Amino acid sequence: MRTAMEELAALGTVTARSAVISTAPMGPSARRFANAALLLDTELDPASLLAALQRTEREFGRRRWRRWGDRVIDLDIVLWSEGSVSSSLLTIPHQEFRGRDFVLVPASNIAPGWRDPRTGLTLLQAKARLTRKRPLP
Repeated sequence: MRTAMEELAALGTVTARSAVISTAPMGPSARRFANAALLLDTELDPASLLAALQRTEREFGRRRWRRWGDRVIDLDIVLWSEGSVSSSLLTIPHQEFRGRDFVLVPASNIAPGWRDPRTGLTLLQAKARLTRKRPLP
């Protein structure tokens, strides 16, 4: 994970990185996953950044063969400073991030005030809603 984070510095300037956390799998995988977040200041547009991330995944040995299966690495663009993107290849904000503590915990640690352009909630607020012990009224 740390090596991948170092590789991403070639795509721009890494301005913050979270600690790596271990989380339970989603889907059929039997092993735990390592998760982290980073802030990347880059000149690449989202489609070019996605292509670069997928190239990095392949260099680390990722092969796409089964949804939610075991994989060496999975790099996603969760949020973008320019707001939202919607195309056949890419959706930003990431469609699932609001319901995933393995995304919100590390992301809110490095960018607690970053706002979700769809809900207006900060990452810290989104994490609090997700991890709250009781449901909202």
